[in-house]
Amino acid sequence: MNARKAPEFPAWPQYDDAERDGLVRALEQGQWWRMGGDEVNSFEREFAAHHGAAHALAVTNGTHALELALQVMGVGPGTEVIVPAFTFISSSQAAQRLGAVTVPVDVDAATYNIDPEAVAAAVTPRTRAIMPVHMAGLIADMDALAKISADTGIPLLQDAAHAHGARWQGKRVGELDSIATFSFQNGKLMTAGEGGAVVFPEGETEKYETAFLRHSCGRPRDDRRYFHKIAGSNMRLNEFSASVLRAQLARLDEQIAVRDERWTLLSRLLGEIDGVVPQGGDVRADRNSHYMAMFRVPGLTEEQRNALVDQLVAAGLPAFAAFRAIYRTDAFWELGAPDESVDAIAERCPHTDAISQDCVWLHHRVLLAGEPELHATAEIIADAVARA
Repeated sequence: MNARKAPEFPAWPQYDDAERDGLVRALEQGQWWRMGGDEVNSFEREFAAHHGAAHALAVTNGTHALELALQVMGVGPGTEVIVPAFTFISSSQAAQRLGAVTVPVDVDAATYNIDPEAVAAAVTPRTRAIMPVHMAGLIADMDALAKISADTGIPLLQDAAHAHGARWQGKRVGELDSIATFSFQNGKLMTAGEGGAVVFPEGETEKYETAFLRHSCGRPRDDRRYFHKIAGSNMRLNEFSASVLRAQLARLDEQIAVRDERWTLLSRLLGEIDGVVPQGGDVRADRNSHYMAMFRVPGLTEEQRNALVDQLVAAGLPAFAAFRAIYRTDAFWELGAPDESVDAIAERCPHTDAISQDCVWLHHRVLLAGEPELHATAEIIADAVARA
């Protein structure tokens, strides 16, 4: 590869005096846990309002958000949860840790989102939830999935870990008539290092109240006598993290607008490179939050793709190999796996196998850079792919 000057990208996480002031505010209020302070309560109100939800419940991380949501939806031993085979492992393990069986299904070859036809084919009398993952901030086909849900009576749980601020036909995540979860891990579009949230639409107040109890060891808000009403765990978010997230939320929309504009350019540049196919879109997903800039190089082996990623990193790009198909990880088979072989699942998930093998993603901070940096990024990728 010809030596090129590495592009300079904005740092991530981003912060300024808003986060500093929030941390001091949380410190000086004198109560550092949610039951005594007001930062978590305020963040929940603000996050719910931002996403059009009736309620938000802040928790320790995105994986716990999934577990908690699935639990209040009745997922447990003897039940099944349908998930995309191409996703981060938490989507499946959240169900498996509750004693349920995770059923992976294939994704769309262009959008990388769960395939509704594959979902419909996987429904059984044991199916308790269907979990679309909004890959890289592109909302899955919620029209088709909502119809499946209505026809079968099986609720949807949106894994929106990548989709802060995203919209589907003008509707925010909390307005899509299903529970959704978010992650605030260090690389996410808004972050406190770790953290998560469950948002509940109108009509799900009972599940919200149950989730509050389960995330707080079964203890009501006003309990002073240790009357633990139901079994639970401690998933409470602390006041310091909430104060940071309030500041992060305030700049989310502006950052999404920049990313969207930059992806329009970068996806065009990537599409002009011989052999490169950028992630596709869906006009109904009219606000993509762009958690990752993803592209495929069809025909590459996994080893060649990994070598390509190494070249891109050496050239100064924050590049990563795509998620491994969940059924090709050891963790998937430890508990709650379906009664199928790896080969049997792979046979019905050809798109997942291909994407896992030849897909690359760039950190979303690339999309916060200027146009010259994006042109340089495309040139580096073109050089590397030509040599792959």
